[in-house]
Amino acid sequence: MNIFITGGAGFMGSNFVRYIVNKYPHHNIINYDKLTYAGDLRSLDDISGKKNYKFMEGDVCDFERLSKLLKDVDCVIHIAAESHVDNSIGNSLIFTKSNTLGTHALLEAARLNNIKKFIYVSTDEVYGEVEKGSCKEDSSLMPNNPYSASKAGADLIARSYYLTYKLPIIIVRSNNVYGPYQYPEKIISRFVTNLILGKKLPMHGDGSYIRTYFYVKDFARVLDLVFEKGKIGEIYNIGTHDELSNIALTRKILKKFSKDENQIEYVKDRPFNDRRYSIDLAKIKALGWKQEYSFEKGLDETIEWYKNNKKWWEGKVK
Repeated sequence: MNIFITGGAGFMGSNFVRYIVNKYPHHNIINYDKLTYAGDLRSLDDISGKKNYKFMEGDVCDFERLSKLLKDVDCVIHIAAESHVDNSIGNSLIFTKSNTLGTHALLEAARLNNIKKFIYVSTDEVYGEVEKGSCKEDSSLMPNNPYSASKAGADLIARSYYLTYKLPIIIVRSNNVYGPYQYPEKIISRFVTNLILGKKLPMHGDGSYIRTYFYVKDFARVLDLVFEKGKIGEIYNIGTHDELSNIALTRKILKKFSKDENQIEYVKDRPFNDRRYSIDLAKIKALGWKQEYSFEKGLDETIEWYKNNKKWWEGKVK
């Protein structure tokens, strides 16, 4: 197969590309990314010489180019996205353009080229705040910030392409992914790199916000499972049950560094911040999904990677 992966130079994308290039030497993997963060292609140096791998720089909003590039492609796996919520509050138009319009352009190019399979990677944030219980795949979408709204818009456009044009769509909605090669702006990567540099940890609000965490190597495994066994037209929640409040997470990270809570600096909260996200995983487990990395194991590997790869990330810390 010829597999076209968008966002394959970013955090989640590069980890998935590495996994799939090594697992499927008989598939041709095309990595399409606009290299938002200069130098991030270094994260794929170890596979750059593989015969079944090719990198192409480009934007998912470039419909004309995509229409030509997808001519001989069998499967599209769409990971590319603007993903940092804080940035979406400051400059939301970029998120709508990249996440919603970009997905629409890619879907239309895929339709014109009769793509055999299109997997779209979304987020658990499209369900909005979940006070109790967990959202199933048929739960209502209630996004509460510009980032999650842009992703929900793309979800609905993808669904419309399946229903209207019979484009073979599969959607996955993921928990918070963490691990090696994550840009130091999300809570785990930011706090780990800050501690390595001896900096304070900026905590939004009182630290009571709750998120569920998903190690990136498990993310790559479950996305591969959906690629292999996922049913066309379906949505799959993907993730773990590793649910933690921000303060509990921070205490775990501080303990790994033998630091106390004096390292925490409470900062002004976002204008609006969802208290909790939670997704039901019964459907993906029925497909055969089993978590391999516990949160403790994933966190240990992540900390060790950032300690050993300071040259990769130090210039990216704000």
